[in-house]
Amino acid sequence: MSKHFRIGNGFDVHAFGAGDFITLGNVKIPHTHGFVAHSDGDVLIHAICDALLGALALGDIGVHFPPSDNQWKDCDSVVFLNHCHQLIQNQGFQVGNIDCTIIAETPKINPHVKTIQARLAEILSTEKNQISIKATTTEQLGFTGRQEGIAVQVVCLLEQRS
Repeated sequence: MSKHFRIGNGFDVHAFGAGDFITLGNVKIPHTHGFVAHSDGDVLIHAICDALLGALALGDIGVHFPPSDNQWKDCDSVVFLNHCHQLIQNQGFQVGNIDCTIIAETPKINPHVKTIQARLAEILSTEKNQISIKATTTEQLGFTGRQEGIAVQVVCLLEQRS
């Protein structure tokens, strides 16, 4: 019997605002700013959620956790990721791999990659080598280049469990 696969794509953006750290992949990273967001603003987890949900045509993070609903105010984004992970398991799938690209001029992401990778693997019950975290800049172009915020792109592969 051959396995069935599903591919999902996620994208999210958050602007910088007041604060002294940002959260990426449930890891707090010291920074000169925080994120402007309804929840904790974990732009990486939000993009992963959209990729997981998209792979199974289950909508997007805003459908499941609308920003207009105050119960999600300042919520830890791990709640969102756990929900999405449970949904894919309920559909008979598991994470094959997740490939993430964080687009930011600052802060520098590479010193935190292994920690983020390990934390996401722990949350998703996967091996670290199933989670790829890459960082790039836009060479000082656009809103990320002007250091106004961060963007994240994610692609995931889901495998049907045997």
